[in-house]
Amino acid sequence: MSPDVVVVGAGAGGLASARALGALGLRVLVLDRQRTPASIAKGEILQPETVRILDSWGVLDALRATGARPVGRLAIRDPDGGPLLCLDYADLPGAYREILCADYGDLRGVLADGLPATVEVRWGRRVTGTLRADDGRVTGVRVAGDGGEQDVPAALVVAADGMSSPLRRAAGVTVERREYPHGLVAFDVAEADVADEVTAYRTGRGLCLVYPLPGGRCRLYVQVTGDEFRGRADLGAWCDRLLADVPAVRPIGAAIRASLHRRQLLAVYRLRTDRLAVPGLALVGEAAHAVHPMAAQGVNSSLGDAETLAASLAAEGGTPAPASVDRALRAFEAARRPRLDHVATVSHNASRMITSVSGLPKLLGVRMMRRTAANPRLLGLTAGNLSGTDVRPLSLVDRLYQLGLLTDRHARVPSPPAPSRSERS
Repeated sequence: MSPDVVVVGAGAGGLASARALGALGLRVLVLDRQRTPASIAKGEILQPETVRILDSWGVLDALRATGARPVGRLAIRDPDGGPLLCLDYADLPGAYREILCADYGDLRGVLADGLPATVEVRWGRRVTGTLRADDGRVTGVRVAGDGGEQDVPAALVVAADGMSSPLRRAAGVTVERREYPHGLVAFDVAEADVADEVTAYRTGRGLCLVYPLPGGRCRLYVQVTGDEFRGRADLGAWCDRLLADVPAVRPIGAAIRASLHRRQLLAVYRLRTDRLAVPGLALVGEAAHAVHPMAAQGVNSSLGDAETLAASLAAEGGTPAPASVDRALRAFEAARRPRLDHVATVSHNASRMITSVSGLPKLLGVRMMRRTAANPRLLGLTAGNLSGTDVRPLSLVDRLYQLGLLTDRHARVPSPPAPSRSERS
């Protein structure tokens, strides 16, 4: 195959890019260094805007058939389950007003099954560098496989090779990467009957996130300190402390205990590149941006990248001519950068409200949640921003309303609810 496009990385972002670009009639070669797909806790909360994208690509019904769980509410609750801030997606505008909670492997599977005939996927192929023209334009990749190294020319290279992205480094794109002062431990909990809701419990230990998955399972993320799982941790005692800290999850306590051996310990980062594209190369997904998982934006942004990249190329006639590709890449950068910057701000602010366990950040988080929960207009803005269906960044004045420094007279704001026991503590 002599490709027009080489996509490096066969995760959801890479396969989505291949799907969208292949639909333009372009010949796409997808390369992944792994020999088989890896299983990892990520990309399971699909926001309504992503549901729209999947529907437009004709793969939504196939994903629903895997048992993906529809969810109509995203809620922040206290450790006992009392509501602090609830976003009802049924009130969103448009036809897409629910989250789908799906296995990442199922999402990747339906994207792969729906690939156009012009797309080929090759596993076990490690990209070792980029090919360059005399003017510095990326013109393809160098690949190591079973038969040694070979050069693969292409008019467009898509780097979907993850947070460490060797292609990003090879292209000379700089990145700002910041690690959060906490980690997350993820559990795949079997036989766990939980509500059809994405629930973020705000606790004395920080975040405890729970949402349903196919097959009667649920995902549990728990905020942990850097040394909490160092050495030979007593998992039974750790679980006892979790259930004491978050009484609301005690009904699935036995299921959590049975899943302790299937844990994944995750570092949590914010990542932003200085560019999304250079001549001949586009960055999508975590190769270009990463946010805190609490706001459930990561894989959603990756699929948005793929849709916008394909739309930018379609506007240039879908031709693989280098000049047309580079104009499309400039349009892609101009369209996506403001949206991704907004997603990064929303995600960081949401995570700070939940994960801060002491000091001024904790106090401000409590205050902002209470004021937002009491203001229907701010609730609508927040739901539209997180869902991706009605993106309208909060203004400085809105932030002052959230802090209670101004009164939003246009929102008919009721009196804020009294602090819960967990807020007072």
